[in-house]
Amino acid sequence: MKHLFQAWKECIPEVKSAAHVLLLSDYDGTLTPIVSRPEEALLSTEVEEKLRSLAQNPVYSVGIISGRSMKDLRQMVDIEDIYYAGNHGLEIEGPDLRYISEPARAAQSMMRKLAGDMARALENVSGIIIEDKGLSLSVHYRLVAPEEEYTVAEVFRKLTRTLLSYGKIKVTSGKKVYEVRPPIDWHKGKAVDTIIREIKAALNLENILTLYLGDDTTDEDAFRVLNPPEGWSIFVGGDNPLSAAEYYLDSTSEVEELLSRLIEIK
Repeated sequence: MKHLFQAWKECIPEVKSAAHVLLLSDYDGTLTPIVSRPEEALLSTEVEEKLRSLAQNPVYSVGIISGRSMKDLRQMVDIEDIYYAGNHGLEIEGPDLRYISEPARAAQSMMRKLAGDMARALENVSGIIIEDKGLSLSVHYRLVAPEEEYTVAEVFRKLTRTLLSYGKIKVTSGKKVYEVRPPIDWHKGKAVDTIIREIKAALNLENILTLYLGDDTTDEDAFRVLNPPEGWSIFVGGDNPLSAAEYYLDSTSEVEELLSRLIEIK
């Protein structure tokens, strides 16, 4: 894994020669620092302006792929003419593109019930955040006292055990969060492929250059679908030998610097 800016001289010609560049990014921990509460992860004015500048350049397309719900993601970003993928790609919206996973839609009532069960079982745990995102569910425990994290883990395992055994859900974990999703073969990597195909068809191009930035385990699926020279996978958070990404950046501030550099090139 190389630091992207150390390899930047090699990267510039690829951007310059590309017929079109697609910039895709996770939201939390990538465009904004990780914070205690999801609603506090606000996009800075500077990053928002740079994303908007790239989106308005016909040589670039921009997209945000997040575990957040579509409604929440649009409220947090609110930039026109870009691609939004919520719930880890289970729903996608963008220029001339509307997608929602029907199996995930069918599982909404189950997710709602599970969210209610979680909220009741963990109501005495201070700092717990149960987020019903419609098509998926998140249990955030960043604000929970360390001595109560075991309780959260045990309650989560107990309430998901039967659904897991019957193959009705799948469970993943991230940075101080447990995620519950429908058990379908869909993830951020497939959302990336979907957006790439859409842009290629719309622009009648055989190849485009795609950059994907992410910081968490759910971004690994996106990293794995991108291969040089048509794709750059960029892990945000320092050198990580366990990641499938080709490059890394140290922080969200370096992500902002990358946006500036892309604007300058084209």
